[in-house]
Amino acid sequence: MSKKRGLGKGLSALLESVETDITTGVSTESTERVLGSVAMLPVEAIEANPFQPRTVFEEEPLMELVQSIQELGIIQPVTVRKLGHDRFQLISGERRFRASQIAGFADIPAYIRVANDQAMLEMALVENIQRRNLDPIEIAISYQRLIEECNLTQEAMSQRVGKKRATVSNYLRLLKLPPKIQMALRESQITMGHARALLAFRTEREMLRAFDEIVSQGLSVRKTEEIGKESKKKVIRPKRAALSFEQQKFKSDLMDRFGTKVDIKRDQKGKGKIEITFASDDQLRRIVQILEE
Repeated sequence: MSKKRGLGKGLSALLESVETDITTGVSTESTERVLGSVAMLPVEAIEANPFQPRTVFEEEPLMELVQSIQELGIIQPVTVRKLGHDRFQLISGERRFRASQIAGFADIPAYIRVANDQAMLEMALVENIQRRNLDPIEIAISYQRLIEECNLTQEAMSQRVGKKRATVSNYLRLLKLPPKIQMALRESQITMGHARALLAFRTEREMLRAFDEIVSQGLSVRKTEEIGKESKKKVIRPKRAALSFEQQKFKSDLMDRFGTKVDIKRDQKGKGKIEITFASDDQLRRIVQILEE
């Protein structure tokens, strides 16, 4: 039996805080029904979470959840925040909420909280990151949003989600990949290992070329890493500028004078060098004598 995954420390702290719990210390008539933390709320009174980081919900697992809750009910309540009179907004539990709608449930159990937008975003992001079936890009985007929109450092964010900082950093680097490769990773055409190996390439063009080889030839992660290392060893030589007619004439005259191959190389800025080839020590001495004349 697999071990049940708990919520991250950051999310647990938020949900257990008195400051974010509408059921704590409240006894007005409008909130009587939520005393005890969990309430049955009309599905139609709950609106979707605008901060939901998950962008794709697979149909088959969702329908399996629909069948499960039709048979067993909703075992784990969703979490919502109170917006106003009899209106609520989903914080976490998007799949359970959608499945309840499909199943035709009129009411669902819910934890009711009070949270500002930033706290709500953090709660939704952390809750979603804990799920096993998020693709790597969804996780990376969630990490990035936690850093940018919740003003967290990588260190603080890694503590929130219960991951090592190096792990968080590896996910964030995936967002540097070209969109085509990110989509392939989301669709499981390549693995996380392939994606990390592709990040070793210097340019987007090289990444895409290597990606095409991975897909067409079924390259392993190790082979991709080897190609990446070879790519780093290649030296990019500056582009040579074409010689003018006058410079070609200089080259021809020098070859005639020294009796050997002479090459003139110059770059786009006009800088360059003259290379004189010699085949023996005697020929080198003769070239030096000519230069000294």
